[in-house]
Amino acid sequence: MARETGRVGTKWLVLAVASAAAACKGARPSDSTYAAMQSRGAVVMGVDQYTSAHVFEDLPDGGRIVLDRDTSTDAAGVARIRRHMRDIAASFEAGDFTKPFQVHAAAVPGAAVMAARRGDITYQEIDRPRGAEVRIHSSDAAAVAAVHEFLTFQRRAHHASGHEGEVHHGRP
Repeated sequence: MARETGRVGTKWLVLAVASAAAACKGARPSDSTYAAMQSRGAVVMGVDQYTSAHVFEDLPDGGRIVLDRDTSTDAAGVARIRRHMRDIAASFEAGDFTKPFQVHAAAVPGAAVMAARRGDITYQEIDRPRGAEVRIHSSDAAAVAAVHEFLTFQRRAHHASGHEGEVHHGRP
């Protein structure tokens, strides 16, 4: 009987491993990485990342970061975005890039140079109907290059667009 139970247990184990392998075969490794980043982003930013839209746009003198809700009727979500973007502008102005590190669980390219050249960069929070944006300005070429590196990384990581006309809503 013990031998019979062992065979049944082994068959179940083989079946479970085969099922898990089949389930994983169709999954992309980046899906879980992206979902984890979205989850951390919701905590740091205070809004559901799948119902918000990011834009990370390079501009000749820096760039801009836009975060909007899918709808303007979510007054609480819009208020959280505006508060977050004011916090981001103040933190970045002080050379503090902790929040992007928390969202990505890694150092964000360009952030170290932006922190080192914080005196050469200005950050302006601007309210929008469904959220807010942070406009980044600099006349320092190295700072602008770092801003572009930072925004490029963000755009790719968040599966976001670079121009307002191409807004993606947090979905891969």
